[in-house]
Amino acid sequence: MHAAGGPLSRMRVVPLGDTALLVELGDGIDAATHALVRAAFDALSAAGLPGVRDVVPAYTGIAVHYDPLAFAGVGPLPYDAARRTILDVLGRIRPADAASGRTVEIPVHYGGADGPDIEHVAHHTGLSVDEVIALHAGTEYTVYVIGFAPGFPFLAGLPPRLATPRRASPRSSVPAGSVGIAGLQTGVYPLATPGGWNLIGRTAQRLFLPERDPPALLRIGDRIRFVPVSGV
Repeated sequence: MHAAGGPLSRMRVVPLGDTALLVELGDGIDAATHALVRAAFDALSAAGLPGVRDVVPAYTGIAVHYDPLAFAGVGPLPYDAARRTILDVLGRIRPADAASGRTVEIPVHYGGADGPDIEHVAHHTGLSVDEVIALHAGTEYTVYVIGFAPGFPFLAGLPPRLATPRRASPRSSVPAGSVGIAGLQTGVYPLATPGGWNLIGRTAQRLFLPERDPPALLRIGDRIRFVPVSGV
């Protein structure tokens, strides 16, 4: 189902299994689509809809997980009732409705054992290591998505000069706090996990703590600045 007119003209709602639906809000990873995703996420999160179990934002849309029993008997199918309820909330949102994100500074020790791929990035981009650090730390990024691992932020805003393809051979374990580059994205590994991003530094900042409320330090829309430090 498509919405009519305005910034929601490309919105499409489709089933996502038996207990979820997908709200597609665009077809590209860009600032305009991200603002719409944030506005929709904020609106659905604040609505407190009975039967909605979770709202999960992505690059170009949102997954809404719901309890079919909560929508049974309201229409031909629980999905139809859930879709109408979601569309009622989203029918009037605008990108400008997105809440302003926080600015978060993350200390990073670049290079050395904490950034074993920084020289590869420098060679690939034709920059010096110092120039890689200056460019990466001199940019403000926006959290577009939290995913892959709990609390992992996918950050938009990487200077195109730093774009470097992910490693041909992923590591079986990347240390928690590692800062990496893959293509036109940069991000931080909150936990020790396998990964194929080029590691250029590491932070002691804990991005995910199960006992913290909320467990993830960052959320979509936050603005991130990396601050070079002498060591982790």
